[in-house]
Amino acid sequence: MTRALLSLGSNLGDREQHLRRAVGRLGPGVVRRSGIFETPPWGDADQPSYLNAVLIVADPRAEPYDWLVRARAAESEAGRVRDPERRFGPRTLDVDVIVVWDDDGRPVLSDDPELTLPHPRAHLRAFVLRPWLDIEPAAELPGHGPVATLLAAPDLVDDVAGLTPRPDLALES
Repeated sequence: MTRALLSLGSNLGDREQHLRRAVGRLGPGVVRRSGIFETPPWGDADQPSYLNAVLIVADPRAEPYDWLVRARAAESEAGRVRDPERRFGPRTLDVDVIVVWDDDGRPVLSDDPELTLPHPRAHLRAFVLRPWLDIEPAAELPGHGPVATLLAAPDLVDDVAGLTPRPDLALES
């Protein structure tokens, strides 16, 4: 069995619906879901704002790479088109595998270019860390420490301030 933290984001089309459909596609193994946050674009400012959330998912048969396959299938179903010229450009749906834990709760480490675990930039992304903290207040990002401490880092102060909770939206599929 593996558990995984997945990050969801959308800034094209019906953003909320893209997130909801992703939850439906990734369930029934959804253990916890965060609230939705509206966030400014990250890495490429010339695009609409995002809706972001995270999920904790579990599956007794899933191997770490299975989560990547499921993430890409959800993106494909949402009509995601990858533009190599705009790595951080707009998208209907982005699903990133942030952390995977094994049966014993140990984080899975991987330097495979297809699936690097934990996600190599997660510690820099308030739009991942803040929703994660909401559903796991004692969360720790392997190799980087407590999520609460990471969110207080000077490099993330402006990003955290730019997150807007959207209690009017929900991830119910």
